[in-house]
Amino acid sequence: MALDPNIVAARSRGMREAGLWTDEIVDTHFDHAVRSFPDKIALVGYRADSAVPRKFTYRELGDMVDRAAGALRDMGVGRGDIVSIQLPNWCEFVVAALACVRVGAAANPLVAILREREVSYMVGFCEAKVLIVPKVFRGFDHEAMAKTIQRAVPTLRHVVVVDGDGSDNFDRAMLAGERRERFAGVAASALKPDDLLVLMYTSGTTGEPKGVMHTSNTLNSSAMQFGKGLQLGQDDILHAVSPVGHMTGYAIFVLLPILLNATIVLQDVWNAERGLSIMQAEGVTFSAGATPFLADICDAAIAGPRRPSQLRRFYCSGAPIPPALVQRAFNDLKVSISSVWGMTELIAGTMTELERAVDKAWTTDGRAIKGVEVKVTSDDNVELPRGQIGRLMVRCASMFCGYLKRPELYTVSPEGWFDSGDLARMDDEGYIRITGRTKELLIRGGENVPVIEIENLIAEHSAVANVAIIGFPDARLGERACAFVVPKPGKTIDLEELKRYLDECKVSKTYWPERVELIDDLPRTASGKVQRFVLKEVAKAFSEDQRPDRTARA
Repeated sequence: MALDPNIVAARSRGMREAGLWTDEIVDTHFDHAVRSFPDKIALVGYRADSAVPRKFTYRELGDMVDRAAGALRDMGVGRGDIVSIQLPNWCEFVVAALACVRVGAAANPLVAILREREVSYMVGFCEAKVLIVPKVFRGFDHEAMAKTIQRAVPTLRHVVVVDGDGSDNFDRAMLAGERRERFAGVAASALKPDDLLVLMYTSGTTGEPKGVMHTSNTLNSSAMQFGKGLQLGQDDILHAVSPVGHMTGYAIFVLLPILLNATIVLQDVWNAERGLSIMQAEGVTFSAGATPFLADICDAAIAGPRRPSQLRRFYCSGAPIPPALVQRAFNDLKVSISSVWGMTELIAGTMTELERAVDKAWTTDGRAIKGVEVKVTSDDNVELPRGQIGRLMVRCASMFCGYLKRPELYTVSPEGWFDSGDLARMDDEGYIRITGRTKELLIRGGENVPVIEIENLIAEHSAVANVAIIGFPDARLGERACAFVVPKPGKTIDLEELKRYLDECKVSKTYWPERVELIDDLPRTASGKVQRFVLKEVAKAFSEDQRPDRTARA
């Protein structure tokens, strides 16, 4: 699938001269590791349904990628095609993603929590030729869902099932064939540095997910600068607890370790006790995740016999980090915490340096990493004095190259500035603090909830006249969701009915509100816009309620 060459050309100005775009692809680094460190452990996979991890050297991983790339060729997948991969943190994800690079296709990672409604839209919209899923994960039948989607999406030629029973089983379909597609060298590589490398959907405010497009140049730039900022190198062992279907999981825990020739350790279902056991057993030196992950690690380490003795660096994003948690991690575990701000469109934009972890990680979201510029402006694009809250604008080498099939939404200015949609302030040292969002987005446990999309769906319920979904603070998840519902005359709806309805609509449970408040009408401005700040003030009180799953009448 082609990118707009004008956007790519505009993005490249000055990037190559500054050394931020290196015109390399991950396959070059992967091939180097296979040849130079064939017996080094490249990939370790821990699954909740198995007590024994799977381990692969770079030589073994290289052979699997050769075979998987050959299989994709036999399926008719080539340069510019899309392969959707809805897998948890399993080894097969890494194999499939690298195989896509080998044949010039773009990977389209999808988080495992998505269900038929979301997946069918995403796979159909990008015209994926292949969809790779688990047979079952966390009790859900992904294989049945994928087969249903295949019948409805004409472009979807193949479904591949990890742990499947038939000929479409991953090992049979991807690894058992005779054809091997080996790395042919930089000049002959199927994927070019400015080709589409990954398509990652992000929740928007207009009702439909947007397909964010990145190239090797944009992603490598961000990943490598991020790695340098955290002093990561070839000897590091990176523990992926963040889903590889998210950009953080893909870019930082799949792409970056391969670029560094380091080691990837995958954990598919988060459990703090097992996580600590994995860290200790594998000598993990770096991990990352939303604030709840770090809190769980600290709690489990203090309560149990195991300590992550080699873990030295951890980064948090998605929600402010409590000061006490930063101090606990530093004092009790000797771990330096970095706070990071980023988004799917640009990966990592700002970060607190390791040496400033104790005093800046909990008060800020970091300052611009190399290759990134940020500024805070007024609504009419005037840069504001330090300390004032305004729109966070960003310009960087890692900026995305457009939204799939939606060029009108690419709002990067001719000077390269992108409105992040976040509100922030900047201190005298250049550190930013996110203070809110201009877009109607709710972040629950590190997951973006597409508020407008879910509101539109709930509004179709026979008992609902109007609805607004508002986040309220939660100590563990960052935010929970409350649906303020105006019922139709003579009708009513409670939380249990709302859950039943969303389940029937095949909506991911992560997007379900935990609370329903029945109200007579939504507060509105004179022009008819919903005054969300009024509802947000009401919702603040819910954070003190120890029963978030409930229905009430306001």
